[in-house]
Amino acid sequence: MTPNKEDYLKELYKLGGSEHLINNKQLSQALKIAPASVSEMLAKLSQEALLVTEPYKGAKLTKEGIEIAVSLLRGHRLWEVFLIRHLGYSWSEAHEDAELLEHVSPVRLTNRLEGFLNYPEYCPHGNAIPNQMGQIKEGALTLLSTLTAGKTAIIKKVQEEKELLDYLQTQGIEIGSQITVLSVDDYEGPFTLTLGDKKIRISHKAACQIYVAARSETKNKE
Repeated sequence: MTPNKEDYLKELYKLGGSEHLINNKQLSQALKIAPASVSEMLAKLSQEALLVTEPYKGAKLTKEGIEIAVSLLRGHRLWEVFLIRHLGYSWSEAHEDAELLEHVSPVRLTNRLEGFLNYPEYCPHGNAIPNQMGQIKEGALTLLSTLTAGKTAIIKKVQEEKELLDYLQTQGIEIGSQITVLSVDDYEGPFTLTLGDKKIRISHKAACQIYVAARSETKNKE
């Protein structure tokens, strides 16, 4: 199994390919690879019984494909925790190097790394870490971009994209941060937020890649 094939399986899983068909266009955009190359690789993975394809509809992971994808995500997210917690990596640095380490980490190493880190449930970017049984705790979240002025929420997860991760860190945004939307400019303009004791502005594009747990008015009053 090459790292390239593993990346396809992992991305399919992240797009929901364990539950439903993912079309070639979605996978091509996610991996930033030409559609023709995607079709060729999916055919190879289908021959290896790691996924099933339906013409003009897309691909879905088999049980074996899901197991490989979950193992990769597990290693990736545990390495991110280690790199940030113990080696002082930034958000984007940890993501980049975890992309390499996930492909060379046997199960024994991953399990011992998890124990060393005291069994974290989430990576530094807010993604749930699969346990040794492959189970993932995923809570219901909403996009920051859907919030209106006056709403308060907790930052729970961000998309793992280098430019976004660096941008958010320069703004001081962290997982667990509480924000309140002060205003939203027209025509997909920036969001003005309170973050702690300061006011920040983030782009609409960034708000579409940040997941939050909105707080109810009752909790806000408490």
